[in-house]
Amino acid sequence: MSSTAVMVGFLFVTFATLFHHIYGEIVTGSVSLNSGVFDKIVQKHKAVLVKFDETYPYGKKQDVFKEVAKASVLQPDLLVADVQVADYGDKDNNDLAERYGIKKENFPAYRLFLDSKLDDPIKFTASAENADDIKNFVIRETGLWLGRPGCIEDFDKLVKQFFEAPADKRAEIVENADKAAEKFTEGEEKTSAETYVKTLRKVLEKGNDFVKSEVTRVEKLRSGKVSDKKKEQLSNRLNILTTFQLNVKDEL
Repeated sequence: MSSTAVMVGFLFVTFATLFHHIYGEIVTGSVSLNSGVFDKIVQKHKAVLVKFDETYPYGKKQDVFKEVAKASVLQPDLLVADVQVADYGDKDNNDLAERYGIKKENFPAYRLFLDSKLDDPIKFTASAENADDIKNFVIRETGLWLGRPGCIEDFDKLVKQFFEAPADKRAEIVENADKAAEKFTEGEEKTSAETYVKTLRKVLEKGNDFVKSEVTRVEKLRSGKVSDKKKEQLSNRLNILTTFQLNVKDEL
């Protein structure tokens, strides 16, 4: 590559970075918080997921944040927010990072605030590069529903009811799920509804261990040589199985 091409590439990256830093971007489903409004905003919501990060973040981890924020739009009891912490100038919002023991090397760092409590947020410890891990963290800790591809809210609720019910009531819940699935006659929702019902029947028959073995089986299939369409279908099935996994853990 010629020195001219290298210089052009360098200038392009520099310009793109400078443009990003000047103008930033709007993340659908998220609000930006600062030291002046943090307490007032957090105290007004049932659940607030806050991402502490550098100023003007970008890249894969920021794309993951966008996905999580977008998934929260239809959940009125969850607010997704970010706090951008500057390490230059007036060091904006550095006081908030220090308040919650968050250092620059930890960025992006997620904290979940529940029931307006400011002093004891729940720390997210899984991968910040995986949107499903973050969504599942929120679902597990809040009990709120977040839309994931392949999942249907009413059936997620039936799964929760199933695991909370006494053993002699679970068959009735499976039948209710079967009846609910009849309203879907075609498309992805029909496939998803059938997956819920089949999985509920298998758990009823074989016990909770079926969920773990089925996740392993589907993950193996997805990692093999399959078409993009099939991989998407398997990913949707794994999302549904995650609902079962979360409720199995709650039951334990």
